[in-house]
Amino acid sequence: MKLVVVAAGLSVPSSTRLLADRLAAAVEKTVPVEVRVVELRELAVEIAHHFTNGFPGPKLGAALDAVADADGLIVVTPVFTASYSGLFKSFFDVLDKDALDGKPVLIAATGGTARHSLVLDHALRPLFSYLRAAVVPTGVYSASEDWGAEGLDGRIARAAGELAALMSGPGTTAVPAGRRPVSGRSPERGPAAVSDAAFEVVPFEEQLAAVRAG
Repeated sequence: MKLVVVAAGLSVPSSTRLLADRLAAAVEKTVPVEVRVVELRELAVEIAHHFTNGFPGPKLGAALDAVADADGLIVVTPVFTASYSGLFKSFFDVLDKDALDGKPVLIAATGGTARHSLVLDHALRPLFSYLRAAVVPTGVYSASEDWGAEGLDGRIARAAGELAALMSGPGTTAVPAGRRPVSGRSPERGPAAVSDAAFEVVPFEEQLAAVRAG
């Protein structure tokens, strides 16, 4: 299977690339995958030209094809102004609108403070839901103080396991959007296969009422 990692870090070395590599390594421990890393900083000029002339350069074209052909994606962005970076968004703006349809995606981000961790659910998850990707339930955010701290390795392993399960096909602990476990079943129970019959559909109105009540 083909796993493509999209890293939007700008510096060298980059904590964004470091997190991307650790996530990819965790997936490799679970399922056999062929990993390709797309460094967006190397494509910045071609992405800009694509907006003005409508055609991708050779490196950008190869990266877009790799993403479209992948069996799963890991996408990692640094946080800029409490959201994903402009370079990160620009890459997915030039990607074909149907390229991620149904594709398993693990979202992750890095930042200087834990206060930006909500970027996963307020920016990244809506973006990839709009692109109709199958976003795994666990996103991974790493602030500066998380490196070497307890908890990061566990989040990485859990998210990687969810992505590997979706890439492998039926029998996954991933909880689709708009569903919840039936009493007695929980996605926290690990990588064991969970039947779709273990879920019930939750109407949007009920979800919205629960959010407002909270």
